[in-house]
Amino acid sequence: MRIVFMGTPDFAVPSFKMLIDEGYDIISVITQPDKPKGRGNKISQPPVKEEALKHGIEVYQPKKVKDKEFVEILKNLNPDIIIVIAFGQILSKEILSIPKYGCINVHSSLLPKYRGAAPINWAIINGEEVTGVTTMYMDEGLDTGDMILKIETKIGNEENAGQLHDRLAILGADVLKETLNLIKQGNAPRQKQDDSQSSYAPIMDKNLGNIDWNKSAKDIYNLVRGTNPWPSSFTSYKGNMMKIWKSTALDNEKTSKQPGTIIKVSDEGIYVACGRGILVVEEIQMPGKKRVKVQEYIKGNTIEKDIILGEKSEQ
Repeated sequence: MRIVFMGTPDFAVPSFKMLIDEGYDIISVITQPDKPKGRGNKISQPPVKEEALKHGIEVYQPKKVKDKEFVEILKNLNPDIIIVIAFGQILSKEILSIPKYGCINVHSSLLPKYRGAAPINWAIINGEEVTGVTTMYMDEGLDTGDMILKIETKIGNEENAGQLHDRLAILGADVLKETLNLIKQGNAPRQKQDDSQSSYAPIMDKNLGNIDWNKSAKDIYNLVRGTNPWPSSFTSYKGNMMKIWKSTALDNEKTSKQPGTIIKVSDEGIYVACGRGILVVEEIQMPGKKRVKVQEYIKGNTIEKDIILGEKSEQ
């Protein structure tokens, strides 16, 4: 089975490694162009490209995969199947029709829920208790193709988006392995998605992490988990940005304080009034500083009680 693999970030790497370990004939890798990264804007290769080069596999990095010149390259590669995992570009109908067995996608949600770019983050932000991975035959829509296999997993009560990402990446490799075995045997199921049950997981935005203290402690707790490690949740403390990396929700605790008010500061954390309940902020990061536990931060710094988080400082 001649495979063209389309993928870009870390999420795609375990599946790519699985294909190599299983002895599949990966004739080429298609990934996004190298991009500047970090404070120094150093040009960085996509993780999938780095892995492909280790194994001497040919890599293409088209700016637009739909360009006629590149479509001709794909046709000449003559793959039996194209596997797409977090590639980052939409495939045209012409590309979808090239491989004999179609284009197979590994998506990190239980479709039709959470179609789109950031299903892992939104599942946590929305307080889901279960998620998973779905393989599907791709069509021209956004994650709308017929499903092949699904596998479920519980989301840990304290699990953040980064941790869930890493688990689902490994789970995705397992589901892909089983999917390809079924395709080779001619036994792969094909189930249409119920569009009435669909939901959308839009791309993450930096402003998403801006905490609204009028929300419940549980909702804010889920936001903190769902935006860790990126874009992170944040508020303002006396006019300075305070990133919040870890917290605990006391959703049933009552307080008469205005939402955002610091009620108490202790080694356990910063107790903040919410629209409902209290959020205990356990790990923070102040401008120009490293992220630390509140317990460590207050050894050399002061967090004042009765300050209202999220308010602009008076000049």
